[in-house]
Amino acid sequence: MDRSPAKPLAILGAGSWGTALALYLSRRGQAIHLWSIETPHIKTMMVEKTNNHYLPGHPFPDILQPVPDLADAIHGVDQVLVVVPSEGFHATLTAIKPLLKPHTQIICATKGLDASGQLLHNVAKQVLGSQHPYAVLAGPSFAREVATGLPTGVVIASQDAPYGRALHQQFHSPLLQIDLSNDVVGVEICGVAKNVIAIATGIADGMTLGANARSTMITRGLAELTHLGLALGGRSETFIGLAGIGDLILTCSDNQSRNRRLGLAIGKGQSIADAEKEIGQAIEGKKNAELIVHMAQQHRIHMPICETVWSILQGKMTAKGETIEHLLAQHPPLSQHAE
Repeated sequence: MDRSPAKPLAILGAGSWGTALALYLSRRGQAIHLWSIETPHIKTMMVEKTNNHYLPGHPFPDILQPVPDLADAIHGVDQVLVVVPSEGFHATLTAIKPLLKPHTQIICATKGLDASGQLLHNVAKQVLGSQHPYAVLAGPSFAREVATGLPTGVVIASQDAPYGRALHQQFHSPLLQIDLSNDVVGVEICGVAKNVIAIATGIADGMTLGANARSTMITRGLAELTHLGLALGGRSETFIGLAGIGDLILTCSDNQSRNRRLGLAIGKGQSIADAEKEIGQAIEGKKNAELIVHMAQQHRIHMPICETVWSILQGKMTAKGETIEHLLAQHPPLSQHAE
């Protein structure tokens, strides 16, 4: 077992991904306080010593403690890992602000946009100021595989180089291999846009359009998120790395993805409401589709796949032949991304 910091680390968000990260770190000897706004869920985990609702079959080590009270979860920690749904990110930071010690480290493993359409590092700066070191953890990482102990590669991005290196030392292992980056903007925009593109790919597969269409969708989806990411200040190498094409391929091609499963259901003619109920967890692509389209419009970026998904989610389009023409629309060359 690896040596770890003596103080516990607080993980805020006890869905499948938050729980998987809690399991991974606690197995490495890191004491964990696991909190969720769903207090009954936390109290159930305290009794059962596992997360039977979101990630069954993985008993908690003794040093992984579900904590129902937010103040108790934050007390005495130097690091807070935020894994709540994006719509709750602002409220969560607002709640923890008076509880944090100066220079408490923040790690964001939430993928999405704030309800106002902002990237999450901007939200963190607005709510918490600049005194707390900030990093983003993202990449192709299904929770169930991380919890099972299957090898995974992710990216940790921070503009604070020493902080990034410290997190690499803390998190990196043969089972969770860490690439370091300082492109916070690029990593965050990849985590947003790939979910919307995964819905589109699921729609195409739900309509049984074949592997050729899926490959075209993923490739042109990569072009879309790259256009937008470059316009926002991201770097091209981010989009061909784990946070970009790596996470995009994973989310678009495997049915462990909730976003893909929503698209599959739509493509097969199922209602969005029924699909959401069946999936039973937050679907970030559905929540963020409108925001990503508005962001693209503000920067004059053409994103036909994301625009079509948003139209479908609004009920303005249905999964028919003309829809596929929009989903597979060509894109301008990357050199024109800022026109």
